[in-house]
Amino acid sequence: MSTEKKPYTLSILVEDTPGVLSQVARLFSRKGYNIESICAGVTTQPGVTRISVVTIGDEKMITQLAMQLSKLLLVISVDVLTGADSVQRELLLIKVNAPDKDSRDSIIQIVNVFRANIVDMARDTLTIAVLGTADKNNAILGLLEEFGILETARTGMVALERGRNN
Repeated sequence: MSTEKKPYTLSILVEDTPGVLSQVARLFSRKGYNIESICAGVTTQPGVTRISVVTIGDEKMITQLAMQLSKLLLVISVDVLTGADSVQRELLLIKVNAPDKDSRDSIIQIVNVFRANIVDMARDTLTIAVLGTADKNNAILGLLEEFGILETARTGMVALERGRNN
């Protein structure tokens, strides 16, 4: 079992009950584990919510955490997802300074290369939506820094296992 610390994504199916997200987050807190990102939403199954949590740890810690989560009453299943066996994406909104035509043109070129979208255009700002991996989103942020990033909002990672396993 590897002792290398790296990011892991946990896909947790839970009963759609008030307080279940708090219960899951409390387990992380009690055990002293940090949540890098957390995202929850309904699934196609009535009464079931998927919670995607990214945390950093080693293989042993993640295995123990998955077992502890699966013992919670409202938890239906817990899957540990890796990049190879899953599709993982996050939404990033970026409001960037674009005071003149040259800046706007340069930003639009970057947006096109990253297959992002301009979702709002004001007189001196552009708001961009990027859907991608954390690496892709961090890369576009790095390129847009020179123009002046005014605000960002990130959803947190959502993930599904590849193939037909569920």
